[in-house]
Amino acid sequence: MKHFILSLFLLVLGTSFAQNKNNYEVACVAFYNVENLFDTIDTPDVNDTEYTPTGANKWDSKKYYEKLDRLAEVISLMGADYTPDGPAIVGLAEVENKAVIYDLTQQERIKARGYQIVHYDSPDKRGIDVALIYQPKYFKVESSSTHTLVIPGRDNFFTRDMLLVSGQFMGERMHFIVAHWPSRRGGEKRSSPLREAAGLLAKSIIDSITLAEGPNAKVIFMGDLNDDPVNKSVKVNMNSKGDISKVVPGALFNPFEELYKKGIGTLAWQDAWNLFDQIIMTPAFVLQKEGFHYYKSVVFNKPFLAQKEGRFKGYPWRSFAGGAYLGGYSDHFPTYILLKKKVED
Repeated sequence: MKHFILSLFLLVLGTSFAQNKNNYEVACVAFYNVENLFDTIDTPDVNDTEYTPTGANKWDSKKYYEKLDRLAEVISLMGADYTPDGPAIVGLAEVENKAVIYDLTQQERIKARGYQIVHYDSPDKRGIDVALIYQPKYFKVESSSTHTLVIPGRDNFFTRDMLLVSGQFMGERMHFIVAHWPSRRGGEKRSSPLREAAGLLAKSIIDSITLAEGPNAKVIFMGDLNDDPVNKSVKVNMNSKGDISKVVPGALFNPFEELYKKGIGTLAWQDAWNLFDQIIMTPAFVLQKEGFHYYKSVVFNKPFLAQKEGRFKGYPWRSFAGGAYLGGYSDHFPTYILLKKKVED
């Protein structure tokens, strides 16, 4: 058993150390809501004035590059116990544009990994988008597209598009969907129908892939859902199961439901934890053992990511709160999953 655990720690993602039948390749897939990663430029037709040098947050280059370094530190450490290369895939939420994502990938802590970017501008009026960064030595992009959430009778409704990226992940065809569902602004009762509609859209994207490629299609859906794993948008509309034994064709597996029920969260509000940042997958990751399959799920909530004192001690250490600059990381803890694949002798 000790040899098995040690071998997991020594494996480098994408590199085979197949010395015996117990060896595995381990892959890390992560998601991170980076909390308002804006540049310092006032962009026309975007509500980003507060993130400018003369805006409410006095957002200048010093703060911007400090935040980039903070975020790169987190990405550099996620999954590092299992694969020194860290996440092969990272879904991002709350990024303003492709330029800020590029600046993030060029930070010294992660620059050597060579992360590439898939990003589209979304119709969100705050100007925040989702994106996907990936290490090209592990993932080869074949196609990408965006999917807009349309609410009948709400022509003035705009939110983040869902991003679908498909390609070859270490020799296997995989699909990754990144999402940031509508917020709870206006109250949960009023906003919940918007997220329920988002859940139906997400499931329809996944179903279209499985219809085209068959029930063994491998799809990973990740995002800040602004709902917990037990809410209707996720549990019912996406037909997600937190118990592997209940996963059947047509359903999805959500490993973060079990963590949520244990009281583990990714953000806190009024002294209660929510787990909005989830990674959900198709049955192929748990019902079949060929290729990569699900191994472990993690809320990356290391102590350095939390506030150290005050009323919000233990909460995610964010960049701003109450109009004051705190110099932290994000108001969300990131999440990741580990996949493993047995290496043949």
